[in-house]
Amino acid sequence: MGLFDGTALARPVLCDRCHADIKVCKCPPPDIAPEKQKLKVQLEKRKKGKKVTAINGFSGSENQRKEILVELKNSCGAGGCLSEEGIEIQGDHEQRVRSKLAEMGFRL
Repeated sequence: MGLFDGTALARPVLCDRCHADIKVCKCPPPDIAPEKQKLKVQLEKRKKGKKVTAINGFSGSENQRKEILVELKNSCGAGGCLSEEGIEIQGDHEQRVRSKLAEMGFRL
């Protein structure tokens, strides 16, 4: 319940881009600067001993994550994909991923 609910001053909060009510707004989240994101890089073991480098903690848009995925795949020379939590790079590339993300301006 808001401070001005039930009065003439009660107004819905509007989206800055589409000017719709914030509760029904369908705008994608804005890209967040790398310096404001703290990422977690870890090595995970999967079935049959396969290793995957997982990067979690993204708070930007999916397009921003896709661009970062392409950069990391090119840097590591490995495959990878977007997961629900973040990005996965095939293989043990933890140090290479950390250095590339630091170069891109992310906090680790």
